[in-house]
Amino acid sequence: MTTSPTQGIKTVLHPVSDLAAAKDVYTALLGVAPTVDEPYYVGYEAGGQQIGLVPGGARQGMAAPVAHWHVPDIEAKLAEVTAAGGKLKDPVRDVGGGRLVATFTDPDGNVLGLLQDQ
Repeated sequence: MTTSPTQGIKTVLHPVSDLAAAKDVYTALLGVAPTVDEPYYVGYEAGGQQIGLVPGGARQGMAAPVAHWHVPDIEAKLAEVTAAGGKLKDPVRDVGGGRLVATFTDPDGNVLGLLQDQ
Protein backbone atom coordinates (compact mmCIF):
# COMPACT_ATOMS: atom_id res chain seq x y z
CA MET A 1 0.00 0.00 0.00
CA THR A 2 1.29 3.44 -0.91
CA THR A 3 1.57 5.97 1.87
CA SER A 4 2.75 8.91 -0.26
CA PRO A 5 0.48 9.55 -3.27
CA THR A 6 1.65 10.89 -6.60
CA GLN A 7 0.17 13.90 -8.34
CA GLY A 8 0.65 12.32 -11.77
CA ILE A 9 3.17 12.76 -14.54
CA LYS A 10 3.46 16.49 -15.11
CA THR A 11 7.05 16.81 -16.34
CA VAL A 12 8.86 15.04 -19.17
CA LEU A 13 12.53 15.83 -19.77
CA HIS A 14 14.10 15.19 -23.16
CA PRO A 15 17.88 14.88 -23.63
CA VAL A 16 19.03 16.92 -26.65
CA SER A 17 22.38 17.27 -28.38
CA ASP A 18 21.59 20.51 -30.25
CA LEU A 19 19.53 22.80 -28.03
CA ALA A 20 18.81 25.43 -30.72
CA ALA A 21 17.58 22.85 -33.24
CA ALA A 22 15.50 21.04 -30.61
CA LYS A 23 14.00 24.33 -29.41
CA ASP A 24 12.79 25.10 -32.95
CA VAL A 25 11.12 21.69 -33.25
CA TYR A 26 9.47 21.72 -29.80
CA THR A 27 8.28 25.33 -30.23
CA ALA A 28 6.63 24.32 -33.50
CA LEU A 29 5.17 21.14 -31.98
CA LEU A 30 3.78 22.78 -28.85
CA GLY A 31 2.76 26.09 -30.45
CA VAL A 32 4.06 28.14 -27.52
CA ALA A 33 7.27 29.95 -26.67
CA PRO A 34 9.48 28.53 -23.91
CA THR A 35 8.74 29.73 -20.39
CA VAL A 36 12.38 29.06 -19.45
CA ASP A 37 15.07 29.62 -22.06
CA GLU A 38 18.57 29.16 -20.64
CA PRO A 39 21.72 27.53 -22.05
CA TYR A 40 21.34 24.70 -19.51
CA TYR A 41 17.57 24.09 -19.90
CA VAL A 42 14.63 25.09 -22.08
CA GLY A 43 11.18 24.49 -20.62
CA TYR A 44 7.65 24.77 -21.94
CA GLU A 45 4.27 24.82 -20.21
CA ALA A 46 1.80 23.07 -22.49
CA GLY A 47 -1.50 21.46 -21.64
CA GLY A 48 -0.75 21.44 -17.92
CA GLN A 49 2.60 19.75 -18.43
CA GLN A 50 6.21 20.88 -18.25
CA ILE A 51 8.20 19.74 -21.28
CA GLY A 52 11.91 20.23 -20.76
CA LEU A 53 14.92 20.08 -23.07
CA VAL A 54 18.16 19.08 -21.35
CA PRO A 55 21.26 19.83 -23.42
CA GLY A 56 23.94 17.21 -22.92
CA GLY A 57 21.39 14.96 -21.26
CA ALA A 58 23.05 11.90 -22.77
CA ARG A 59 26.28 12.82 -20.95
CA GLN A 60 24.22 12.89 -17.75
CA GLY A 61 22.99 9.35 -18.39
CA MET A 62 19.69 10.22 -20.08
CA ALA A 63 19.30 7.74 -22.94
CA ALA A 64 15.67 8.69 -23.62
CA PRO A 65 12.97 11.07 -22.35
CA VAL A 66 12.25 10.67 -18.63
CA ALA A 67 8.74 11.08 -17.24
CA HIS A 68 8.69 12.67 -13.78
CA TRP A 69 5.93 11.86 -11.32
CA HIS A 70 5.14 14.84 -9.09
CA VAL A 71 4.99 13.93 -5.41
CA PRO A 72 4.45 15.89 -2.18
CA ASP A 73 7.32 14.09 -0.36
CA ILE A 74 10.14 12.95 -2.64
CA GLU A 75 12.17 11.27 0.11
CA ALA A 76 9.18 9.20 1.28
CA LYS A 77 8.24 8.17 -2.26
CA LEU A 78 11.84 7.27 -3.13
CA ALA A 79 12.02 5.11 0.00
CA GLU A 80 8.77 3.38 -1.00
CA VAL A 81 9.81 2.58 -4.56
CA THR A 82 13.28 1.36 -3.58
CA ALA A 83 11.78 -0.83 -0.82
CA ALA A 84 9.49 -2.28 -3.49
CA GLY A 85 12.43 -3.18 -5.76
CA GLY A 86 13.22 0.02 -7.63
CA LYS A 87 16.92 0.87 -7.90
CA LEU A 88 18.18 4.37 -7.14
CA LYS A 89 19.77 5.99 -10.21
CA ASP A 90 20.22 9.65 -9.18
CA PRO A 91 19.64 10.74 -5.57
CA VAL A 92 17.49 13.71 -4.61
CA ARG A 93 19.02 17.02 -5.69
CA ASP A 94 17.83 20.61 -5.88
CA VAL A 95 17.80 21.81 -9.50
CA GLY A 96 16.91 25.39 -8.59
CA GLY A 97 14.06 27.30 -7.08
CA GLY A 98 13.52 24.61 -4.46
CA ARG A 99 12.58 22.00 -7.08
CA LEU A 100 13.83 18.57 -6.04
CA VAL A 101 14.33 15.70 -8.49
CA ALA A 102 15.53 12.10 -8.31
CA THR A 103 15.49 9.12 -10.65
CA PHE A 104 15.25 5.38 -10.18
CA THR A 105 14.89 2.33 -12.41
CA ASP A 106 12.14 -0.25 -12.40
CA PRO A 107 12.97 -3.99 -12.55
CA ASP A 108 13.35 -3.79 -16.35
CA GLY A 109 15.77 -0.86 -16.23
CA ASN A 110 13.26 1.81 -17.30
CA VAL A 111 14.23 5.18 -15.84
CA LEU A 112 11.49 6.97 -13.88
CA GLY A 113 11.71 10.38 -12.27
CA LEU A 114 10.28 11.93 -9.14
CA LEU A 115 9.81 15.67 -8.70
CA GLN A 116 8.83 17.75 -5.68
CA ASP A 117 8.23 21.49 -5.76
CA GLN A 118 8.90 23.16 -2.43
